[in-house]
Amino acid sequence: MTKILAQLKAKELLVVNPRRKNGLIVCKKYHAEFAGPGAVIGGKFDVDAVDVIPVGDISLIYPQTSEERKQAYKMRRQWVRLTKQIIDNPIPTERAQVIINQFEHWFDPETVAQLPDEIFALLVGVLPQTIRKVRNAELL
Repeated sequence: MTKILAQLKAKELLVVNPRRKNGLIVCKKYHAEFAGPGAVIGGKFDVDAVDVIPVGDISLIYPQTSEERKQAYKMRRQWVRLTKQIIDNPIPTERAQVIINQFEHWFDPETVAQLPDEIFALLVGVLPQTIRKVRNAELL
């Protein structure tokens, strides 16, 4: 993942492969953003990334045309909007539940189980303990 992080810091413009079930969680200092299939990463947007977490079998490609770049920007915006809809819920446990449910819908439960509580917490603005509480409640 250090290679991907270096590419982001170098302002390389990449796209999460839209033909695969994969994504990249871009961790910033105080929050994280999910870039799902088809979304652009890098460029000016992610130079402040401090870590990256691949989800699924990550595959990044270079956009070949201005139309591909434009489409990738739209997809990144869609992923941000989806996350914002989750964040707009004022109840932390519900935000935690929805983000976990969404990831289990996009990926498989085994992949989701491997993602740390801290990462989900950064995605939706809750404490890691809130994610842990919701995950433990699912196991009951």
